[in-house]
Amino acid sequence: MSLVNGLPAHVLLVHFVVVLVPLTALALVVCAVWPKAARRLGPLLPLLAFVALVSVPLTTQAGEWLEGHVDGNALVRRHAELGDGLLPWAAGLFVLAAAVWWAGRRQSTPDAAQPGSPTTARRYALPLRITFAVLSLAVASGAVLDVYRIGDSGAKAAWHDGFSKTASNTGSEDDGS
Repeated sequence: MSLVNGLPAHVLLVHFVVVLVPLTALALVVCAVWPKAARRLGPLLPLLAFVALVSVPLTTQAGEWLEGHVDGNALVRRHAELGDGLLPWAAGLFVLAAAVWWAGRRQSTPDAAQPGSPTTARRYALPLRITFAVLSLAVASGAVLDVYRIGDSGAKAAWHDGFSKTASNTGSEDDGS
């Protein structure tokens, strides 16, 4: 996919990544820390993470096409290099989202053991939740920071010398009256 309605697809697809990756990161951390939220979201959490994961290589591929159709400079190359690093973060979000969802499902199923006796699932529930919470916070933070860095570099590449720091209109055409 290279063009959508005459515009470079990357310019449009990037909005999915900019919204879905941080949204997935937030949902993952909330669900990892608060099991009731994980049970309530159910399979929506891994589904959201999957859509975010798929959107990353589509956007990257469209960006590589666009890179070949713009004047190359250091800012564009830097943006492309940073963009290539987001896929592992998105994959981490997906894996953890699936694990948090699976763990939430496992803990919500009734035990076949006798009431009052500690089961293996209950015994490992808290350490597993803590592990998922710490990993989720780390991967979510890394993913959001990477999206910010990539977006910042893309904005600098796109708008570098592309606007005037002073207003160019004199106010006569659009004076608000």
